[in-house]
Amino acid sequence: MVRLLWIAVVVLVLDQASKLLALEVLAGPPVAVLPFFNLNLTFNTGAAFGFLNQASGWQNWFFIGIAGTVSVVIVFMMRSLTRHDLQTAVALSMILGGAIGNLVDRVRLGYVIDFIQLYYQTWSWPVFNIADSAITIGAVLLALDLFGIKIFKSREHPGAPGSDQT
Repeated sequence: MVRLLWIAVVVLVLDQASKLLALEVLAGPPVAVLPFFNLNLTFNTGAAFGFLNQASGWQNWFFIGIAGTVSVVIVFMMRSLTRHDLQTAVALSMILGGAIGNLVDRVRLGYVIDFIQLYYQTWSWPVFNIADSAITIGAVLLALDLFGIKIFKSREHPGAPGSDQT
């Protein structure tokens, strides 16, 4: 299912383009978009939810190593998938695109650019980006697949080997 790597490329391009745009237009205070949604430029040296954000700098190399390793593993996993593993392939491709998007930031800048902020009154979800969203959606698709819930189903041709209709 390597043919679905285009999804990772789309995620990567959208992520990097949105981060460049965020750097250009969000240099000031948060921009209110909806009563629960701001555009708020932040620079994350840690991981999800600010984990290790206050560490002395070693965490950047740690996360670069993890993202690089995960990316290689995902490509090898995708090579072994069949056309029946469509949901798994879509999920892994989304995770790959997100991982590479944040990896590019860490290698190039030493931190990840985040700018999407969801909140309700005084509660706020940690600021995130398109790469984080793709990773999350991919993880949810994998979890659903694990429980047998198929959002993406491979199309079978009637009479094809492996199809129920002959």
